[in-house]
Amino acid sequence: MAQRDTPPRWDRKMQQRLARGEAAALGELYDRFASLVHGLAHRVLGDERAADGVTREVFAHVWEHPDAYDPKQGPLRSWVATLTHRLAVQRLRATETAALAQGGGTAEDLERTVRRASVAARADYIVQSMPAPLRAALELAYFQRRDYRQTATDLGVTEDEARRRLRLGLQLLATAHDAGTPGAPPGYGGAA
Repeated sequence: MAQRDTPPRWDRKMQQRLARGEAAALGELYDRFASLVHGLAHRVLGDERAADGVTREVFAHVWEHPDAYDPKQGPLRSWVATLTHRLAVQRLRATETAALAQGGGTAEDLERTVRRASVAARADYIVQSMPAPLRAALELAYFQRRDYRQTATDLGVTEDEARRRLRLGLQLLATAHDAGTPGAPPGYGGAA
């Protein structure tokens, strides 16, 4: 039985295909990460059109600079998320700075806005990236207001296992607030 490529191997192959200029590779990459990119950009910017623009920028950057990704630094998914975050925050800063110039707030307001958007985007990324059992437990607890006993019953696991999944999921989610500077939260991996 042939083994599936592990993500790092897939990441290296994808980078090599992009470096050779294979348009099909860009399409494959887009199919795999477009919803992630658009979702993170939308979470930071709160605007569908702006998120569309950032999505185009991200994939254009990946196409034009496939060598910017270093597989040794982390997964391609994380690098794409970092790139998305950086470009979205740049756009948010430009938009908010223009509003500041028109008397719409202070520099502190801008930093608070960027910080909130960064934490929200990081939380989304963490939830999307966590293993399905943890995500399922959190979704039951949050969206359906289940306690750990009800979650255990719904998932068909022991109460101890449900508590463990909820605790671990919440611990991972809590790291969204541990982002360093508002412009470049750590934890996505890859290049900043």
